[in-house]
Amino acid sequence: MMFFNIPKNEPVLCRAFPTYLDGAALLWFSKLPEGSISSFEDLARSFIDYFAPSRIYVHGSDYLGTIKQGQHESLKDYVTRFADATMEIQDLDPAIHLHALKAGLRPGKFRETIAITKPKTLEEFRERAAGQMEIEELREAQKSDKQPHRRDEERTFRSLGSRDIKKTSKLASKYNTYTRFNTRRENIIREILNAKIIKPPVRAGNLPGSKVCR
Repeated sequence: MMFFNIPKNEPVLCRAFPTYLDGAALLWFSKLPEGSISSFEDLARSFIDYFAPSRIYVHGSDYLGTIKQGQHESLKDYVTRFADATMEIQDLDPAIHLHALKAGLRPGKFRETIAITKPKTLEEFRERAAGQMEIEELREAQKSDKQPHRRDEERTFRSLGSRDIKKTSKLASKYNTYTRFNTRRENIIREILNAKIIKPPVRAGNLPGSKVCR
């Protein structure tokens, strides 16, 4: 440490610098032309110039004002995306963080709730946001449960004739799915009657529509 702290100790600095390098940086150092470095300032400048394109761009706090919740983006996804952006900003003022987070909310009931309750800290905002996230997740779960049922009902109605739709509309709500027939209805009914699963209806005789009755 004494050697490092000596003023203008160029030889020690230049010799110590490469001991901290690894990977691409060490490869760069090993390819420096002999005699191309005359001082530690030259070494530092060459290092910065060479690796400038690899430098990570760090956003400022103004960047948070450009982050907006999408029209169909859930609150959870928005808050997560916003949190990822804040990780790139050093010494972020919590007040600026909270203001940008609230300003980025899309118009709706939750934004109105935040405007009324006026959370003063990020913790208060997160408490209110947690409840809204649970509501949104519950709604999505309910939608996913209803969609397969609706599709099955639509298939059932499409497979039936126009005459059968009114007759089976009451039954459609009783079950979620129906077995798709692999043969004609007449054959299925005949097998049911032969197996005596149900009591056959009274014979229609020669009355009009007897075939339908059968």
